[in-house]
Amino acid sequence: MSSPSETLVHVSTLHPRTDTRIFVKQIQTLSSAFNHQIMLIVADGEGDSKQADNNFCVKDLGRIHGNRIIRILKGLFKAFLLIRKVKPLIIHFHDPEIIPLGIILRFLGYKVVYDVHEDFGLVAYSREWIPWPIRYPLKLAIRFSERVGATFFNANIAATKSISRNFPQSNTITVQNFPLPQELILEQKIDFENRAMSVSYIGYATSNRGSKEMVQAIEELEDLDDFSFEFAGVIDPPTLRNELMILSGWRFVNYHGHVSRSTMARILGNTRAGLVLFHPSANHINAQPNKIFEYMAAGLPVIGSDFPLWREIIDGAKCGLLVDPLSSSSIADAIRWIFSNPYEAEAMGVRGREAVEKTYNWKSEGLKLVELYNKLLIN
Repeated sequence: MSSPSETLVHVSTLHPRTDTRIFVKQIQTLSSAFNHQIMLIVADGEGDSKQADNNFCVKDLGRIHGNRIIRILKGLFKAFLLIRKVKPLIIHFHDPEIIPLGIILRFLGYKVVYDVHEDFGLVAYSREWIPWPIRYPLKLAIRFSERVGATFFNANIAATKSISRNFPQSNTITVQNFPLPQELILEQKIDFENRAMSVSYIGYATSNRGSKEMVQAIEELEDLDDFSFEFAGVIDPPTLRNELMILSGWRFVNYHGHVSRSTMARILGNTRAGLVLFHPSANHINAQPNKIFEYMAAGLPVIGSDFPLWREIIDGAKCGLLVDPLSSSSIADAIRWIFSNPYEAEAMGVRGREAVEKTYNWKSEGLKLVELYNKLLIN
């Protein structure tokens, strides 16, 4: 175990240890910038691990059983005991459930950072499995706990400018979830004209993220030869997959399940467009899904929901088409246009890639994170 003066801790009992924002971007950036030991505390049951070639390790609290409240309480208690043992210089946590623990640790003299990946109040309000009568009170409760905690924490990090407006500007910075420019580029690039007649969706898949509409749109393209829909990611809830499989468009789907980043790059590198068709719910309108920028980074034209912010990004870079996400016909028409206009579609992908290289990349965002850590370590 490192001495107390050498450890920086990230904590998440909900995200996987390979989470793109936490591990791929933030931890690897901090590991390169600082000589401190960096520890990620998770609760996935996969055990502890340490990378011999750098200063990073994972501490696993183990899978936590029981109902949601029991799991949260057990996770907080286990994390508290481990943190008290390690005595880190900075505690950087990523889940709203950890706010009470963050407040306690702040009172005990630790430096605490809250990383806000989403507008969690709006997310709770939009969850289909949460009964309607408690959605609004739950939203208010999350917003209240975030605002109370934000006043105590040393810093809050918002993933979007919209989220940052919910927090005090005096101790909040925005670190946007832009991609690593080179991560999704294949060493041996497949020319656009030689790619399969396919489109892709990679990521967390739910009903309100357009899963059904995407498969229904595929049904309308059955006249195309050798067409496929490359679908990767976790489908939630699992019963949704059964609902999708009974749709006639599912016969064109190649479902890959959860995939690694390298597999993701291979899928994107052999398709002609990336789909991101979230429904117009409150937590989606001002969201900035990773997928938009990852498709752009991979040189793919984007077929996205016609929201004002997304229009600003996609139309601004002239890198895709905007559609009504609730209309499978509108989605199908956009896919058909991509296939019918390969040179224009390829040019869209090129412009999207250029926008990532110039603007929408992790380099400048990572520098903000490093600057914040430098300030916290000095003070």
